[in-house]
Amino acid sequence: MMTFIGYPRCSTCIKAYKLLSEEYEVEYRDIVKDNPTEDEIKEWISKGVKLDSLFNTHGKLYRELNIKEKKSTCSQEQLISLLAQNGMLVKRPIVIDQDTIYIGNEYQKLLKK
Repeated sequence: MMTFIGYPRCSTCIKAYKLLSEEYEVEYRDIVKDNPTEDEIKEWISKGVKLDSLFNTHGKLYRELNIKEKKSTCSQEQLISLLAQNGMLVKRPIVIDQDTIYIGNEYQKLLKK
């Protein structure tokens, strides 16, 4: 079973979840109610996900907290902590299929042609 981490009001997440659930068994997880933990984020990074790709750079909170500036001054641990504090900072959807993690539109690689 795949895990789908998304935001219920995000049109991209709604579309992605619909498409994936037509082809796979997918468990939905609301990123606001159950945002990724520091340990999860560290695990994803250890599996090849780049920390920078986990930030929702188009989000309002990203701009309000001036994360772009913080990325150049904060440590990796501090940035991971920021992501774990608020799911709205995390790029979505996140699809976890066994040991592979797909961020954003990467989920399309899972769709059968």
